[in-house]
Amino acid sequence: MRTMWIAAAMVGVVSVSAAQDHDKDKATGGGGVPAGFMGRTDRETAKIADAKYVAKGTKWEITTGPAHIVYAAKNTATGGYAVTSTIEQLEAPAHPEAYGIFFGGKDLDQPTQTYTYFEVRGTGEYLIKVREGDKTRTVTNWTASNDVPKADAAGKGSYKLTVHFAPDVAHFYVNDKLVATVPKKDITSEGIYGLRVNHNLHVAVTPVEKK
Repeated sequence: MRTMWIAAAMVGVVSVSAAQDHDKDKATGGGGVPAGFMGRTDRETAKIADAKYVAKGTKWEITTGPAHIVYAAKNTATGGYAVTSTIEQLEAPAHPEAYGIFFGGKDLDQPTQTYTYFEVRGTGEYLIKVREGDKTRTVTNWTASNDVPKADAAGKGSYKLTVHFAPDVAHFYVNDKLVATVPKKDITSEGIYGLRVNHNLHVAVTPVEKK
C-alpha cells in the first residue's frame, strides 16, 4: 500500500512538471514581427503571427505567444565583431522563461537551420546552446551568476547582453560584466544574428545591433 502511494505521488509530481514544461502559448492578439524582419517559431505548428510586437521609440514591446527567433536576413557578421541587445522583463512569467540573442545563423528558413543562442532568465541564470536542425546542443547549461540580476518583486529586470568574438574565443557579457568565455570551435559564429524570445513573456527589447 505504501509503495502504491509513493508511486502515485511520483506520478503526480511528473504530471505537474510536465504541465509546467508544456503550458500552452498565451493568446496575444497577434500581429507578427516588425516589417523588414522574419520570424521562426520553435514548434512547426505554432504561428509567428501569434507574437505581438509594438514599436515604442527605439524599442519593441513584445508579448508572446510562441517561442521564436526574429531577424533580418541582411544582418550578418563574420570575423571579429560584437552583437548586443538590452532586454527588459516587464512582468514575471508563470514559470521561468528565457530571452536573449542569437548569432552564427544559417538556413534559418530550412530544416537544416543552425545558430547559437545566449539567454538569461529572471531567476539570475544564463545559458549558451547551439541549435542544429530540430535538436539543440548545450554548450553551457543554466548557470547562476551574481552578474545576472534576479527580477525584482514586481517581476522586472534589465539585461544588456553582449557577445564579442575574438580570433579563437567568444566572450559573453551581461550588463557589461563577463560571465563566460567559450572556444569559437564549440559554437557557430559566422552568419545571421537576431533576437530569441521564449513563450508567454512580456518584454521590451532594443533590436540586436552589431558593433
